[in-house]
Amino acid sequence: MYKILKTEKLAENIYLMEVEAKWVARACQPGQFVIVRMDAEGERIPLTICDYNREKETVTIVFQIVGAGTQRMASLQVGDSFHDFVGPLGQPSEFVSEDLEVLKQKKMIFIAGGVGAAPVYPQVKWLHEHGIDADVIVGAKTKDLILLEKEMEAVSGNLYITTDDGSYGRSGMVTQTLKDLVAEGKTYDICVAIGPMIMMKFVCLLTKELGIPTIVSLNPIMVDGTGMCGACRVTVGGKVKFACVDGPEFDGHAVDFDEAMKRQQIYKTAEGRAYLKEKEGDTHHGGCGMCN
Repeated sequence: MYKILKTEKLAENIYLMEVEAKWVARACQPGQFVIVRMDAEGERIPLTICDYNREKETVTIVFQIVGAGTQRMASLQVGDSFHDFVGPLGQPSEFVSEDLEVLKQKKMIFIAGGVGAAPVYPQVKWLHEHGIDADVIVGAKTKDLILLEKEMEAVSGNLYITTDDGSYGRSGMVTQTLKDLVAEGKTYDICVAIGPMIMMKFVCLLTKELGIPTIVSLNPIMVDGTGMCGACRVTVGGKVKFACVDGPEFDGHAVDFDEAMKRQQIYKTAEGRAYLKEKEGDTHHGGCGMCN
């Protein structure tokens, strides 16, 4: 069992939990995720890792209520436990394995939309701990939905807050803030964008125009988290990939976002899942690719 040591409501329907999970804490890296279950019969819920503490042997997760499973999760209190807390899963962020001296020469910007601030934070924190301060744009629809502002401010080079309604920070979408920064003379060697699919799509359209290589995290499309359900099947550079086993991070300029978003909608119904399984045949699944 994996004991919950801390719970916090960050915003409406968005919660943070710190969980005692020593084996995950000892091995995880920025960019990876876990799968949690509240009991032996419970729903498998994949969640990106927001933070970890190897000394305390804890892992922090942030989740948004989107269905019955996460609604039930939100009711858990300090002292309660998860039945399963499996991980780390997925591939770590690429920069973790890069030569540090080379990495220090790069100018990086991270763009976090909504709950995307959670997986962005451990990446920016890791860079900061290794002497690299990246710029960060955190965006949300309104002030009340801005997440982890103080934490992000402590580890970023420059933090830019933007809200769609102009209620806090800069006014407008994250793409407008990036345009403004470039217009002001900022240059970037790489962009990492994590948030809603539609946000990542438009960030990538802009960064392609600006000539900035861009990494995106496709964790929003994961369901099973092991490649067996076929939910996170995506086309990247003309090839079939699965976000949970091949990613979740990919070259954003190579991702077919329109196909992925359309597929997400179809996958929501039993009829849609049956249609996709029939249409995609042997390529429907990741992992072993042979499950029934």
